Formats: sequence, C-alpha cells, structure tokens
Amino acid sequence: MTTPPAFEIQPGNSPIVLAIPHTGHHIPADILARLTDIGHQRIDTDWHIHRLYDGLVPDATVIRALFHRYVIDPNRDPAGGALYANRKESFLCPLYTFDGQPLYLEDLEPDKEEIVLRTLRYHRPYHAAVEQALQRALESHGIAILYDCHSVRSVIPTLFTGKLPDLNIGTADGSSCSPQLEKVVYRVCDQCPDYSVVLNGVFRGGWTTRHHGQPDAGIHAIQMELSQSTYMLEQPPWTMDDQKSQNLRSLLKKVLHELEQAAHLLQPDPIT
Repeated sequence: MTTPPAFEIQPGNSPIVLAIPHTGHHIPADILARLTDIGHQRIDTDWHIHRLYDGLVPDATVIRALFHRYVIDPNRDPAGGALYANRKESFLCPLYTFDGQPLYLEDLEPDKEEIVLRTLRYHRPYHAAVEQALQRALESHGIAILYDCHSVRSVIPTLFTGKLPDLNIGTADGSSCSPQLEKVVYRVCDQCPDYSVVLNGVFRGGWTTRHHGQPDAGIHAIQMELSQSTYMLEQPPWTMDDQKSQNLRSLLKKVLHELEQAAHLLQPDPIT
C-alpha cells in the first residue's frame, strides 16, 4: 500500500507563503484503529480553511498538511516544549480533544518511539517544505512572509474563557515579524466593523510562527486564528456558510493584498 504524502504544495512567486497545517484528514489505519469514537470524528479540525483562502493571493505558495493533527500537530514543538507557561495545551501527538475527551482507547497511546517516527514521517517533511518555500521567496524578493492559517471553535471552556474574538493575530508578542507588517494586518482587521480583533491575545502564534519567524534575516511570520463562527457551522456536519465565508474572504483578501504591498516596500535596496 502506498503511503500518502505528508503535504501538498502549490508553488508561487509571491513573497507570501500560506501554511495550512490543520485541515488534513488522513489518519493511518493502525492509528485510527486505536482511537475512540470521538477521535474518529476529528472534531478539532480547522475545517475548510484551505477553501477559505483559495485564490486570495493567486501567486502565493501554499503548503497544506494532509495528515490530521491527531496524528501529530505540526504547530507544536517537536522537542516537546510548551508554547505558553502555566496554560493547558495539546501535546505534539495529542492524547485528548480540545474539550478534554480521550482520543485513544485504554493503554493504546503512542509511546516515545512512535512519536519520534511520526515526527520523522510527518512533522519534519512539512516544515522542511515550509522552510524551502520561505528561502525561495527570500532569494527572489529579499523578504519572505509566512502567513499561518488557522481556525478554532469560538467556545472551548477548557482552552479559554468566554467567546473567542473573531480574528486572532499572533506574532509571538512582536518577535516573529516586523512592527510594520504587524501593524498592517491589525489595521486592516480593526477597520472592518463586522469583526472583533485581537493582537497577541489567547493565540499569540504557535511553534510554526516562532520557529520560522526571523525578521532580522528577512523572514516574517504571522499566525491568523479565525473563530469558526465567522464562516461555518460549529457542529456536525461542520458545513461552510456561503454568505459568511464570502464576507470573510473579502476581508482576508484585503489583509493579504496589503501585506504583500507592504512586503514590497520592505524589500532591501539592490546592491549596485
């Protein structure tokens, strides 16, 4: 049996690289057989994000993980480090849903050796592709912007209090990108009265943002965590809302367009 690829890539020539880590559905049969019924439902998927961003930046490179986050989470530190101090968060290979429900049948969780194998099979190739795309953009434009595309249910009491803002911008407290680019994204979002927005709130950027963002080297990383209430039904069958998604696509297109324009302004002057 052929093993499915860890990711798919749509190459482009824009300085923007769109990373989509959590829309993949593939769970290998040997792992799926060990999951609980709730694990089979894949409720913590970033539903439809690849569709939501499709075509918004025609020349952007798009990298989409095809494996489900229950196999391994590409937005977690492969060394197992925590993203936030004194806060509950999911593991590199999750054992529980965001709601705290067990993902594995009793005594069938992955051991350390299996986690290493999953890292080598899925996590590392995905991030190698992201790194290569950023380096190509940097070589072509003198600047590269990683825009990490996420979404999550608007109410998850085990992760945060109350209802999540609509648009959650994460730049690792300003360390993963230049202040100019951070301001562009926040300004465009904040000027739209239809959505609430927060910068470096509950979601300040995961391992992807923190690992790849090197603004001093010309590589900038921004995470956008969308509340799923802005574009879809937040319960099975998790359908996309046509009107809501079109409205949100219009805003996201403007965000990415202005981000791309700002990137051109930040390009270093050619050496003469």
